[in-house]
Amino acid sequence: MADQDKTPVFQIQRIYVKDLSLEQPNSPQILLEQEQPQVDINLGLEAQPITDGIFEVAVVATVHTKLKDKTLFLVEAKQAGIFEIRNIPEEQLNPIIGIACPQIVYPYLRAVVADMISRAGFPPVHLAEVNFQAMYEAQQQQQQAQGANGGSPIITKA
Repeated sequence: MADQDKTPVFQIQRIYVKDLSLEQPNSPQILLEQEQPQVDINLGLEAQPITDGIFEVAVVATVHTKLKDKTLFLVEAKQAGIFEIRNIPEEQLNPIIGIACPQIVYPYLRAVVADMISRAGFPPVHLAEVNFQAMYEAQQQQQQAQGANGGSPIITKA
């Protein structure tokens, strides 16, 4: 029985939209413009422990679309998931939180952003696929280059 208590656990508890906003500060006048807009997309990752073995991991997207120097629309979305992660070796915990969890949450974020933009009356912006493993490895290399501890956590403590 005691052996079962040490069985590795990775479960999705819940996936949800944590924050979502849309701004069209220059509507309706800017909607008459015929030029091709400039689209700027930024992605971020947040992770924090909730309680023992339970983590919240969120992927954040900001889509800022401009015509010349005026904002056409700005969408900010944070899609989150609650994950139960127990009995995982410490060296594997950060890759799970930095790679596996965002890979699960991200498709939901892509759908929410595309839906929000199309509901605002614009052609949907489809966020590109993201290689979270490459993103995680680049972050680790950057931390090592800055002299940080290579095993420093991606988790932000609450």
